[in-house]
Amino acid sequence: MEDSSSPCSLERQLKFLFGEPPKDRREVKDRMKTNIYESAVIMNAALDDEQIESVISRIKELITNNGGEIRDIENWGRKRLAYMIKKNKIGYYVIFRFNAPPTIIVKLERVYSLDEHIIRYLNIILDKNAVEFFEGRKTAAIDESKSKAESTITKSKPVIDDSKDDTKDKDDTKDSE
Repeated sequence: MEDSSSPCSLERQLKFLFGEPPKDRREVKDRMKTNIYESAVIMNAALDDEQIESVISRIKELITNNGGEIRDIENWGRKRLAYMIKKNKIGYYVIFRFNAPPTIIVKLERVYSLDEHIIRYLNIILDKNAVEFFEGRKTAAIDESKSKAESTITKSKPVIDDSKDDTKDKDDTKDSE
């Protein structure tokens, strides 16, 4: 049996965790460190729904292909802008929350700036308080939907009142005697 502190075992563990062995210290830090980001994107609202969905799917693919994991996507839809941006009065808002290494932000911002359908964007790192807030909001929404579902189920069930039937049977038996 192999000793867990042996170099072969350590090398296997590193390959399992990181794939190929890291080339330098910076690569090790980049692989190990991930942050939770929020990326707010405003797209041209004049696009068809299919075009908007294709832009959203491209952003999803970009995040997942560069080592990110999408936590949540909020589709706010078409909203009136506070001021005109690139001759647009209405924008389509989408907010992405995801875990990713820090190197992804440069790639995302480059794609955002080159995409003609995206009129404005903002990327931020979420701190622990913000993450807790969003997680709490998500669990509260799930709990609320469950309670609504349970209440509709209980309302839809017919209530059978057996006490009324028993009195009718007793009356019938008195008459027969």
